[in-house]
Amino acid sequence: MLTTGHTGAMLTSIKLPIVIRAEINLVLVVVTALGLLSRLYGINFPKAVVFDEVYYGQFVSLYTKQVFFIDESGPPLGHMILAFGAYLGGFDGNFIWNRIGAEYSSNVPVWSLRLIPALAGSLCVPLCYLLVVELGYSHLTALGAALLFLMENSLIVQSRFMLLESVLIFFLLLAVVSYLRFHNAQSDSPVRLAWLVLTGVTCACAVGVKYMGLFTYFLLLGLAAVHTWQLIGDRALSNSVVLMQVVSRFLALVVLPLLLYLGFFYVHLTLLYRSGPHDQMMSSAFQASLEGGLARITQGQPLEVAYGSQVTLRSVSSKPMPCWLHSHKANYPIRYENGRGSSHQQQVTCYPFKDVNNWWIIKDPGRQDLVVSSPPRPVRHGDVVQLLHGMTSRLLNTHDVAAPMSPHAQEVSGYIDFNVSMPAQNLWKVDIANREAEQEVWKTILSEVRLIHINTSAVLKLSGSSLPEWGYRQLEVVGDKIYKGYQPSGVWNVEEHRYGTSQEQRERELELHSPTHIDINRNLTFIAKFLELQWKMLTVKHEDSEHKYSSSPLEWITMNTNIAYWLHPASNAQIHLIGNFVTWTLANLALAVYVLLFLSYLLRRRRKIEDIPEATWCQLLQAGVVCAGGWAVNYLPFFMMEKTLFLYHYLPALTFQILLIPVVLEHLHTHMLRCASLRRALHGVVLAGLSSVYLSFRTFSPLTYGQPELSAEQLASLRWRDSWDILFRRR
Repeated sequence: MLTTGHTGAMLTSIKLPIVIRAEINLVLVVVTALGLLSRLYGINFPKAVVFDEVYYGQFVSLYTKQVFFIDESGPPLGHMILAFGAYLGGFDGNFIWNRIGAEYSSNVPVWSLRLIPALAGSLCVPLCYLLVVELGYSHLTALGAALLFLMENSLIVQSRFMLLESVLIFFLLLAVVSYLRFHNAQSDSPVRLAWLVLTGVTCACAVGVKYMGLFTYFLLLGLAAVHTWQLIGDRALSNSVVLMQVVSRFLALVVLPLLLYLGFFYVHLTLLYRSGPHDQMMSSAFQASLEGGLARITQGQPLEVAYGSQVTLRSVSSKPMPCWLHSHKANYPIRYENGRGSSHQQQVTCYPFKDVNNWWIIKDPGRQDLVVSSPPRPVRHGDVVQLLHGMTSRLLNTHDVAAPMSPHAQEVSGYIDFNVSMPAQNLWKVDIANREAEQEVWKTILSEVRLIHINTSAVLKLSGSSLPEWGYRQLEVVGDKIYKGYQPSGVWNVEEHRYGTSQEQRERELELHSPTHIDINRNLTFIAKFLELQWKMLTVKHEDSEHKYSSSPLEWITMNTNIAYWLHPASNAQIHLIGNFVTWTLANLALAVYVLLFLSYLLRRRRKIEDIPEATWCQLLQAGVVCAGGWAVNYLPFFMMEKTLFLYHYLPALTFQILLIPVVLEHLHTHMLRCASLRRALHGVVLAGLSSVYLSFRTFSPLTYGQPELSAEQLASLRWRDSWDILFRRR
């Protein structure tokens, strides 16, 4: 316990005033402020849907209403970030995102929806400054990088709307800066580990926004692997220290991003618990786990399929569309259009809509009963069954008759005894494909089942072909005798299920028309839902169509293309994705100069000629890995992608390429130009270059910000390339 005397002594020992000294980099503060000004200025203009806002806005509305959706273009973090902006503005999700240029209604908080991408784009400016400093270059060089990024029109446009490229670039730059901070920090620095952890977090966020983030993530992993290999070779470090360093890097750069990636999906699936428009792309089990939709139908169904069960069988394959095994009172034509004959038996198809003719009864071949006994006798893996069509009482049949659209496979039909020496072949073996997980009993929704024909060993399969008019354009079902391995088109699962209680046909028809009962919910585990959703995102692709503003990667590097983001309906005001022409030209030139420098130094060092100190060579090499490597990994993969591509896909690569300009200039100034007059000449070239960048920025700013409105003559003068599509109204 302190006495009064002790307290007084402590107070007198404190020297007043208490002063805290802090170092503030005013240059960094200024470029940050300029970045905020350039990206946030007037972001509520125009109050209309701009280009891909029509795409992302739909997902934001679904998030607001907590309705499930699937977007195959990328993981959910980017959508969640945009939805968070909508939440901050109090958006209720009630807006129809049906066309570019549609005026936003009063309930849409335009400023809030665009705020987070704009903030991310603004903070990229100081991050460019910090990245160049961490590469070991001067603050003046870093300032040049920040100014070039600041005045890049295409990056400004992309960050001022509800789009994701600026968010992706922010996380990419922050990940690189964090890793360089970690690598450059003293080994005993207390914040060193924090920078490493931040690297892992931001890498995960980059991948979570768009799969494109993987390119830079792998680049950083490669750089970290090289640095770790060098660390292992340092004999000054003990084995325990090396082991701790290796483990910490693996946990921070591999394990942590993986856990965070799973976490993004966990939040995504937790928030989106309601049935939505994309349900049919998912399995029956996934659909049944969502509130509403299929869950209202399937809740409370019997779990185990038994003899006498009434079921609908859904194809596990969603190509060309989800559908259910179906039959109806129509026969195959006696002869097809090509003159080939058929069995003329009842058609069996796959129908993409709910219908009473989708119901089948699981029958024991040894009994005539069509109701479930008490207690029920469950159907197990390997059992032989018959499938009786509920509404027509025809048994599912296949035989050695060519299918109508797939002559290499067998026709599948509902058996009709025409007494023409074509006996019934209607026995099917139940093969549960996922029985390791769901045991031997055939289960509703959960079991994935192959139906194997006893007589011919053919597998009941959706061929994917559409039948002609006589088949009502429904999808063809065949018996495939050469079926091998796991193919979703040959696997089925019970979606709707009830225990049959009516033996008579008329009573059974009434029963089939009534809905299944509701009382119990059955959920999938998160991991099961994650794996299915991730697989769908990677494999299910919407049909890409040609877009007016789509382009090829070869057109990006020289900016031979542009994108009209918004056009005023009554004036010449418009917004285009067009870059700063001078900056793009300088970036290409800097890349070429760097490659020449690198190859020249490499060859001369091979000849034992060292023009620059070892530290400078390592610095130049690391700058090349980060900047030139960042450009390459974010650009070259697009040559191998079979999807519709746009100019904005080039922006992450452009970001790293811009950073090469000041890096190359400083290297030339410090290590190549020995003469003072040459250095002064370079200073003049740099000033002229920056002035040209600024003039180009100002020239195209009306197309960047959409204001002021230009005349037709002024717009025509901005068409610096014949391939640019700039529209205007003559008055």
